[in-house]
Amino acid sequence: MSDQEIPSSTAARSAKMISIPVGLAGRSALGLGKQLVGQSSSVVLTEIQEKTAAQMFKVLGELKGGAMKFGQALSVFEAALPENIAKPYRETLTKLQEAAPPLPARVVHKVLAKELGEDWRDNFASFDDVPVAAASIGQVHKAQWKDGRAVAVKIQYPGAAEALISDLNQIQRFSKVFQLVLPGLDMQPLLEELRARIIEEVDYKFEAEAQTACWNAYENDPDVAIPKVVTATDKVLVSEWLEGKPLSKVISEGSQEERNNAGFRLARFHFTAPERAGLLHADPHPGNFRLLADGRIGVLDFGACNRLPNGFPEPFKNLLKHALDDDAQALYDGFKKDGFILPDVNVDPQLVLDFLVPLVEPLRTETFKYTREWLRDQSARVGDPRNPTARIGFQLNLPAEYVLIHRVTLGTTGIFCQLEAEGNFRDEALSWFPEIAPASLT
Repeated sequence: MSDQEIPSSTAARSAKMISIPVGLAGRSALGLGKQLVGQSSSVVLTEIQEKTAAQMFKVLGELKGGAMKFGQALSVFEAALPENIAKPYRETLTKLQEAAPPLPARVVHKVLAKELGEDWRDNFASFDDVPVAAASIGQVHKAQWKDGRAVAVKIQYPGAAEALISDLNQIQRFSKVFQLVLPGLDMQPLLEELRARIIEEVDYKFEAEAQTACWNAYENDPDVAIPKVVTATDKVLVSEWLEGKPLSKVISEGSQEERNNAGFRLARFHFTAPERAGLLHADPHPGNFRLLADGRIGVLDFGACNRLPNGFPEPFKNLLKHALDDDAQALYDGFKKDGFILPDVNVDPQLVLDFLVPLVEPLRTETFKYTREWLRDQSARVGDPRNPTARIGFQLNLPAEYVLIHRVTLGTTGIFCQLEAEGNFRDEALSWFPEIAPASLT
């Protein structure tokens, strides 16, 4: 790769992304020709999907910036896709969570000199020029700090901020094509949220503050490990090293016990961080988590965090309780009271309750197993606009804070389904929020 590590001009980045729909159109035309001469339509479709997946995520990975961030966000929802579509995408999605083409050493050294000073090497006993991971707006190098600690050095790509803005604008233009490539996913809310978080994403000092808040909250915790921040600038973040198995490998290779363990500990972090640290980790994809040898879940990236200084909002807990009580009218009244349903909008209370099934069904039984099949069924039920339950989503007036909570919870649920985690999630949730216990258990 050249010194211009992220193609920053709109024209250059647009040209790369335009290659995706152009390639899809060409493969579709060729596929039609193959069917006309007798090839099976299912074989042709699978070939088109495999080649489109390879091209799509190759382009997103090469562009980095917002394009790769978008791809990582999509990867969480792989479990919700129909199996005939999900299978050819799974390998490329997993690769995207963990790797992208890296910056050359000379560019890395230039960034370090600018951020840490020309004598930046004095801070390190050793520094590995080969990155261990390359993600959406930065890459990570393993090093040894001057006091002997193993550290992870996160370095932001030059031009990352400009690339984020350019990419998300271009993806907005091509959103209908991405919708065709990955059917069943609503792209617009995802794009709007990613755009709103650009400033936070490119400010490593903001990330360091969020990471430190979580480290303070979970220091010596038996379930969650947060790497301690060593130093941070706008473009460089140095943290203590966390050694562990990438969650993507736990998903693909882990035993049922490992997958259950990872699922429960991820749930504990997701649902307790707002209460303990005043933060909601808003980037739940497998590339951001590790399973440590001692069983803890390691959390690596705090670039996208939502401030919840008072924990989860009380209305959120109240609505969960009404849903667990199967009290459709109380749930509807709560939605009306809190402005989630506007005064001039009238909907069937039972449909409102049905809309929340993906959130509450795992909490209605002592043992629940998250599966890809279950998530596909739920996605089809609440995602098909012909279904009355799905139309409820368009009639709700959720504040931005609740939209994010809902999206992050669904993203975390997607990881549970990739893990196929099984266990007593109801008692787990009640240990965090005893006030949501259904009347049948009190």
